[in-house]
Amino acid sequence: MLACPCGKTSAGRCLDYARCCGPFIDHYDTHPAPDAESLMRSRYAAFVLERERYLLDTWHSDTRPPAIEFEAGLKWLGLSIKRFTPPNPPDSDTAWVEFVARSRLAGRGHRLHERSRFLRKDGRWWYIDGEIFD
Repeated sequence: MLACPCGKTSAGRCLDYARCCGPFIDHYDTHPAPDAESLMRSRYAAFVLERERYLLDTWHSDTRPPAIEFEAGLKWLGLSIKRFTPPNPPDSDTAWVEFVARSRLAGRGHRLHERSRFLRKDGRWWYIDGEIFD
């Protein structure tokens, strides 16, 4: 069993990658993330696993960069979801996920605290952009 990098748990145990973010990342064409929080978690896992194609494919075309460069030697340490704001009203197409992602580079700890915006279009969720907090 390979624990999912996103750290999601069930009954106090980390979920297996194959039962958590794996289907979204490995079978993106046929198994899209069902909500913005799942997409956020799978994008974090994709950063950990350096899966550039998935990250670009789930980034909305209006804000997507041409490529993603992974920092050599960066070690991701964990993800914490602070708040998930689903679409309100439920038929809306915008959702928000606030998270903290911890990492270490060259022996120094780093913390990324962001409130990300997601858009649902044609039945799929897309990362749009985010507000970074200090």
